[in-house]
Amino acid sequence: MSERSERPAAAQQEWGRVDAEGNVYVREGDGERLIAQWVGGDPAEAIALYTRRFEGLQTEVELLEQRMAAGSVAPDDAQKALTQVREQLTDAQAIGDLASLAARLEAIEPQVASLREQRKAEREQRQAESKEAKSRIVAEAEKLSTGNDWRGGADRFRQLLDEWKSLPRLSKSLDDELWHRFSSARTAYTKRRKAHFSEQSARRDEAAKVKERLIAEAESLQESTDWGPTSGRYRDLMQQWKKAGSAPRGVEDKLWKRFRAAQDVFFSARDSANAELDAEYEKNAEVKAELLIEAEALLPIKDLDAARRAWQSIADRWEQAGKVPRARIKEFEGRLRTVENAIRDAGQREWQRTDPEKSARADDMIGKLEAAIAETEAELEKARVAGDEKKVKNLTENLESRRSFLDIARKTASDFG
Repeated sequence: MSERSERPAAAQQEWGRVDAEGNVYVREGDGERLIAQWVGGDPAEAIALYTRRFEGLQTEVELLEQRMAAGSVAPDDAQKALTQVREQLTDAQAIGDLASLAARLEAIEPQVASLREQRKAEREQRQAESKEAKSRIVAEAEKLSTGNDWRGGADRFRQLLDEWKSLPRLSKSLDDELWHRFSSARTAYTKRRKAHFSEQSARRDEAAKVKERLIAEAESLQESTDWGPTSGRYRDLMQQWKKAGSAPRGVEDKLWKRFRAAQDVFFSARDSANAELDAEYEKNAEVKAELLIEAEALLPIKDLDAARRAWQSIADRWEQAGKVPRARIKEFEGRLRTVENAIRDAGQREWQRTDPEKSARADDMIGKLEAAIAETEAELEKARVAGDEKKVKNLTENLESRRSFLDIARKTASDFG
């Protein structure tokens, strides 16, 4: 057998061939390039091997084209992949249309440049938006830092900080400058806020001390039966309580309950005492209600002298009837004063047309009342010395009533000049 007949048969494909000596060629342009030697093997297998290598390169080009079309690759990554595939194409040991792959890579080159410009523009846009947003955050933070919204301001600063963190960084110098302004505003606000609450805490602590003193006095008064003065003192304590301001949270309510409890003890006792007095005075009210009907029957005044005599009788019996329940005092006094004013006005009119000497009648009434008052005062002094509290009480009420009628009589006398 000849030497030629002992070698494997040559193989050929559209883009490459293996000659009888085992040299593997790829076609490039009008010529061909030796890419390998295939010794002792089937030439068809060589063609298949180097064709698969081409297909691998082709797949990498297609993948890069797809990523570029989808916009899912960064410009730097695309450029790196492009360079790597180009390097693989240079003197590639592959059989196929390598020139078409190189052309496709050339077509990708401007796409990478375009993508780079696009990403740059997008980055610049994001930077501009970030700068605008951070500048707005800084402006709002600086405004907040001078305000006194201690609750809402703290929450808003937290929101602004979270928003800042979500924004892209700017150039180092600009980002640092804006951050410094934002941080300084937040620090200034925080210091003022702490100072405010510290001062507020001090005021609340002082208010608590003041209220403890007020409670101590309120509790010392709660058993008092000196109803009038003690009621007035409790009103004073309430004004001081309001003026003192709020105590710390969790303390204010407890202090108020103690203060209120002391008042409740006193006022409950006072109300009970007043209720007993009102019940005691209810019979007096029945008598005075009949006297008011009798007095109001004098109106309108037709006979002044008769009206005065009747009024004197009514006044004497009114004085003797004693006190009425507090709830009815205003009504009774108002109705009685209406009759009194009507008689006085009628007397004034009478005086204007009659002899002023009739004022002697008023003087006589004043004299009688003054004598009666002097007598009552003497009896009152004796009762006090004797320690007769019930008599002291009755005489005191009687004396107040006589003095009231003396004032009325004096007013009547003054009307006569």
